[in-house]
Amino acid sequence: MANITVCVRFRPLISSEKKLHGESTCIQALDAQSFAFQDEKGEDAIFCFDKAFYQDSDQVEVYDFLAMPIIEGALNGINGTILIYGQTGAGKTYSMEGPSVLDEDQKKKGLLPRVVDGLFEGMKSFSELTKWTVKLTMVEIYMDKIRDLFDVSKDNIQIKESKCQGIFLSGATEMLITNAVEALRCLHRGISNRAVGETQMNVASSRSHSLYIFSVQQESVTDGRSKIGKTVLVDLAGSEKTEKTGAVGTLLEEAKSINKSLSALGNVINALTTGKVNHIPYRDSRLTRILQDALGGNSRTGLLCCCSPCLTNASESLSTFRFGARAKLLKSSPRTNILDAKDDKEQTTDSQIQVYEHAVTILDKMEEITTCQTPVCTYETLLEKLRQNLSDENVDMLERLFKQEGLIFVPRTVEELEAAIQDVREKTISALQQKIEKFRDANIELRRVNHALQAELAIAREVAQKVADPVANAPWFHKIMKSFASYVPFI
Repeated sequence: MANITVCVRFRPLISSEKKLHGESTCIQALDAQSFAFQDEKGEDAIFCFDKAFYQDSDQVEVYDFLAMPIIEGALNGINGTILIYGQTGAGKTYSMEGPSVLDEDQKKKGLLPRVVDGLFEGMKSFSELTKWTVKLTMVEIYMDKIRDLFDVSKDNIQIKESKCQGIFLSGATEMLITNAVEALRCLHRGISNRAVGETQMNVASSRSHSLYIFSVQQESVTDGRSKIGKTVLVDLAGSEKTEKTGAVGTLLEEAKSINKSLSALGNVINALTTGKVNHIPYRDSRLTRILQDALGGNSRTGLLCCCSPCLTNASESLSTFRFGARAKLLKSSPRTNILDAKDDKEQTTDSQIQVYEHAVTILDKMEEITTCQTPVCTYETLLEKLRQNLSDENVDMLERLFKQEGLIFVPRTVEELEAAIQDVREKTISALQQKIEKFRDANIELRRVNHALQAELAIAREVAQKVADPVANAPWFHKIMKSFASYVPFI
């Protein structure tokens, strides 16, 4: 187990701050890891993190120290998460995006475009016999609901968990990306759909938590072994007190929702680091549930605490330092996510494919399941319908598939229940159809290999026949025998 990496970054003073306090700040650099802090009462404290990026630090320094190890891990099948935390106006979004993800200024490029470049450049160092698949998902948590930034009509995405995928977002759009340019265009499109609002601390304040999820799968063409690494970048909304933002109306409700989820994040970190509680409250918010792997689970995790060095923001900066200090105690257990085709215990036959196809036909004809009031009842109704048309053995096989694909979960609200009822039929059909396509592709490949082996066998038999009687098959022997036959009538 390893501690997560925690860094702090101070943005430069802005003109309005210089007018109030000149060049005075609340921090004094001691070295590359430590700094002295003076609060509003004049009391001093020293903080130490893995790295301190001061006002003159460059964007590339943050990427090299915090993100590059995580990108290298993702290319080798290890999950990684980068969280950016801090008050509004502290430089979180600039650290994440730069002026824009499409900005070509190498000095100003943020983490997102550098991560994209790092992934695709890193792939070039692997063997040509490695097949890569990269997918991008973008969502935001707005007012405690998960919205798809690629498809804004999906505004209540559900969180599910399966043995194979771990924590995942059911129904979220996955964009297949093949190069860096395409990835940046997708990012720009998603970012344009984010919820922002004007507050006293920022004219374009993020009113939601944004998550950028890169799924990187490498497959060896020679042995079929696959590694899957997931990299998640999280731009958390501002952590300041609501009275400092001047928020009213909708902005106030947004601020309350933001602070509630950040409070839940702090509670999870406290529960994990104090060791005094038996229950870790991951399910208290959508944010902590999505970040379950990053908070002490199967993921390398890096935290960037963005702060203002201005004396006016000393109390908010102190709160950020304390959050980072607690997070530094977290330990994670990242592992390589390997999928070995040879170790797949499920040997699928043609008859099983027929069962899958039959199940799709049955479910496709089913009307929407709305008679039951619980997800368990809904799930049992679905299985009962299948039992009316299939054997118990085949239904048991399908149920194992449903559990593997994460089709069972317990909703917390009426809205989640309604979404689950609508989702269960579509998700089931989708999972079955994917299975069918997977095994059809496998059968095609097996037939191709079989034809190739048959051709090799025919060549081998021909060679073996020639080796068995080298004289009779030699060209000079045939020539002599032909000449000899022409003299036979005269003897």
